[in-house]
Amino acid sequence: MKFEIGDKVVVKLSNEEGTVIDAINEIMVMVEVRGVKFPVHNDQLEYPYFKRFSEKKLFPEKKIPKTYIDQVPRDKVTTKSKQQDGVWLMFLPKFGKDDFGDEIVELLKVYLINGSALGYNFDYKFDLLGDPEFELKNQVFNNQDFYLHDIVYEKINDSPSFNIEFSLLTPDNKKAEYFETPLKLRPKQVFNKIEELKVKNQPSFSFKLFDTYPDKVVEEKMDLSKLASGGFKIYDASKARQHMEPAKYSVDLHMEKISDDWKNLSNFEILTMQLNQFEKYYDLAVAHRQPSLIVIHGLGTGRLKEEIHQLLNHKKEVKWFVNQYHSSYGYGATEIYFQY
Repeated sequence: MKFEIGDKVVVKLSNEEGTVIDAINEIMVMVEVRGVKFPVHNDQLEYPYFKRFSEKKLFPEKKIPKTYIDQVPRDKVTTKSKQQDGVWLMFLPKFGKDDFGDEIVELLKVYLINGSALGYNFDYKFDLLGDPEFELKNQVFNNQDFYLHDIVYEKINDSPSFNIEFSLLTPDNKKAEYFETPLKLRPKQVFNKIEELKVKNQPSFSFKLFDTYPDKVVEEKMDLSKLASGGFKIYDASKARQHMEPAKYSVDLHMEKISDDWKNLSNFEILTMQLNQFEKYYDLAVAHRQPSLIVIHGLGTGRLKEEIHQLLNHKKEVKWFVNQYHSSYGYGATEIYFQY
């Protein structure tokens, strides 16, 4: 049975009437009942006249306590039968048709899935190209799903990143005060997930954020007197930067800048040395809390640039980076901007 937006329907599990407010795909719709919006499979709905016809009895039936929609277990759209552990970020694609009648993804509906036994406060931040796009602070209880927001599918090309900070609803002295987990998605990664769910006829795809909330880390104090008496220099951690090598605001990875004896090296050895040099000055820039860093990788075959960009996608201190035309380096440099 197919329903359209605006249709009045009855949810079979709760026997309550509602309205179809959105069509998710061929087998699912979004329904609103008493101000609550939730996704439902079509086979879990029926038109109200079936209910009204069946209720016209000659003799009144014995009253049965009414079940409200918020007492009914969620529909299988969350795929929680396959995700009973940990906390997940779930994406529910909404399909439409293009001008040629082909099926395309228009939106991704984002849900926070809490399959653990604990409830959490969460501070959710969604960025595009390093700029804040959506923020939300709220709570998610144990074994509960929480709808966050929609993402226009075309925005997946804008380096989407998700950062969520969790803390326990019920504080526990043995557990960490807070726990932060980031997720960055690449367009190809999302495309492959959507193609996979089409083949498997699944409604959504998910990424696990964590299995269990971490315990509090107890710092063990180390006795440094023996090291000091052995001739080692002991520094105050708060003053560690004073003893570090100075950072650079730009680092040139051309081999003639790194080593004088490089012409007999293999391509693999050259690439390894260049990446080691990049990691060194990246770490120094972060340690000195620089706001930015320019990495000069040149043009060449583009292999070095690809390797660096791949590394930057997984570094939490990176707010955003860009390879654009620069008056001094042309297109041969990547500018990195940090967040602390």
